[in-house]
Amino acid sequence: MTRRLNMLAAALASSVLLPLQVSASVIDFEDFPLAPDSHYFPAASGSISFDGVSFNHDYDSMYGSWGGWTISNESDTATAGYLNQFSVYTPSSAGPNNFALAYASVGGWGTVPVIEFATPSFVEGAYLANTTYAALSMLQGDSFAKQFGGASGNDPDYFVLNITGYDAVGMETGTVDFYLADYRFADNAQDVLVSDWTYVNLSSLGAVSSLAFSMDSSDSGAWGINTPAYFALDRLSASPVPWPAAPWMYGAGLMLIGLVRRRVTA
Repeated sequence: MTRRLNMLAAALASSVLLPLQVSASVIDFEDFPLAPDSHYFPAASGSISFDGVSFNHDYDSMYGSWGGWTISNESDTATAGYLNQFSVYTPSSAGPNNFALAYASVGGWGTVPVIEFATPSFVEGAYLANTTYAALSMLQGDSFAKQFGGASGNDPDYFVLNITGYDAVGMETGTVDFYLADYRFADNAQDVLVSDWTYVNLSSLGAVSSLAFSMDSSDSGAWGINTPAYFALDRLSASPVPWPAAPWMYGAGLMLIGLVRRRVTA
């Protein structure tokens, strides 16, 4: 009888630690007010928030430059260069489709794109894509960056996005790498440049309070990567880390343990 009571008490006390099923919410940015073929560009630093999830935006009034996140629905896949920095490189896109677009720091300069959660959350994943500016730079080269693969097509180039999770006290929970372009294969026919929205599973990061995004490229110099450090994100799926549905069970378990111990020692 005592053994059974001990087992029941332990089950009640530990139930507070069991994860509960909470449906994930999806941020698709479609409720953000944007005219077709346009982007949001606040000339001030701050954050863009959606249901307790914040995306940082940094603006430098001296140079008119920015970093972090903005919101866009532009999808010009043909125009190369910086003036088309807010378009996503997804030829299958049809009509207005809002998405978050990030410009990452290069060589320690600029702003790290960060997503912050009001409460610790499990992030299931998100859809990621190249921007037109970055994609055409890799495909064609430009005045700052090389054509991926080089003249022969044999250069082992790559363009990678690093997604790092942080918990409530700022400790890393893990990193997921996603290659927006990968030309490192011996067979050039296997070289790939992401040209559509691609789902990336982020569940391995566990419970996070924030996500930080950095980029690396084989085409780098003294000032960091030469490849335009842009990417697009859509349909971020996450759910808050749940509190136990019945926290009284924890207290009940502790009380029962106390009663069992008192009976045993009496």
